[in-house]
Amino acid sequence: MISLTERAAHHVRDFLQHRGHGEGIRVGVKTSGCSGLAYVLEFVDTTDPFDQVYDSHGVKVFVDPKSVVYLDGLEMDYVTHGLNSGFEFNNPNKSGECGCGESFTV
Repeated sequence: MISLTERAAHHVRDFLQHRGHGEGIRVGVKTSGCSGLAYVLEFVDTTDPFDQVYDSHGVKVFVDPKSVVYLDGLEMDYVTHGLNSGFEFNNPNKSGECGCGESFTV
C-alpha cells in the first residue's frame, strides 16, 4: 500500500486542477546517487495496465511493478521547511540513505 497524507493529496489535487488534466501521480524508483535508489515522481496522463493503483484521499497513486517491492508501505507527505517545500518520503523499507538525502538503500 502506498499512501499520501491529506496535505500531500491536497497539493497533488491542486496541481492537477491547475494543470487541467491528469489521472494522478506515479511514484517509482530509479538507480541513482551514492546509496543506490532515488524516488521518481511524475504526473500520469496515460495509465499503464501493469501499474498498481492505490487511492489515497481521492488521489490515484500509480506504481510500476518493479518499484512496488521498494515502496510497499510508503507514506508521502508534503512539507515546508523555511523557504523550501516538497515531498517527504516515509519508507519503512529504507535501511539507509546518503548524506545529502538524494538517494536511499533497501
